Amino acid sequence: MSVFLTSEPIILASASPSRRRMLEAAGVEVHAEAARVDEEEIKLSGKAAGMKPPEVAEALADLKASKLARKYTGPYIVGGDQMLECDGHWFDKPVDRADAANHLRRLSGRTHTLYSAVVVFHNGARVWHHIDHATLTMRSLSDDFIDRYLDAAGDAVLSCAGSYQVEGLGAQLFNKVKGDHFTIQGLPLLPLLDFLRVRKVLPA
Repeated sequence: MSVFLTSEPIILASASPSRRRMLEAAGVEVHAEAARVDEEEIKLSGKAAGMKPPEVAEALADLKASKLARKYTGPYIVGGDQMLECDGHWFDKPVDRADAANHLRRLSGRTHTLYSAVVVFHNGARVWHHIDHATLTMRSLSDDFIDRYLDAAGDAVLSCAGSYQVEGLGAQLFNKVKGDHFTIQGLPLLPLLDFLRVRKVLPA
């Protein structure tokens, strides 16, 4: 049974089960609703305009939150998104197992950066945002290990950029991680909790 500390529920503009689990584990009551946006188009247009990965992550988070902010008045609307960059290449979620294996081969033995953004709207206005990043160094992976890892991880790898969940079996992929664990999972949670305390959604 979940125990919530919030004075009112927030609306999470995301279908991400990871973000919802993080918030609920921290005592935040969440109503999750996916905001349908064309992420691929935003990434393509952002790259063409010379935007950097953290800017694109923020733009995606903003668009998701603002879309639901037009629908709801009263609750705080939280949008989040994440970008993965390695050697100038942006990685999206893999479309299938073969794509996931290709991602892991490309990231093997290299250091990449995850950028996580969160944007909050209230009563139709953007009231807060935060961007954080983490760097992760993946050890050199053999093809045999990649196959065994994908067998064990299953379809869960298709829900995350880079084809891993570091909070689970994905920890086997790395030999160095620098940054906040929540940021790596896709949400700068601690700054968001601070903001919710300032707004008295959470007790101080």
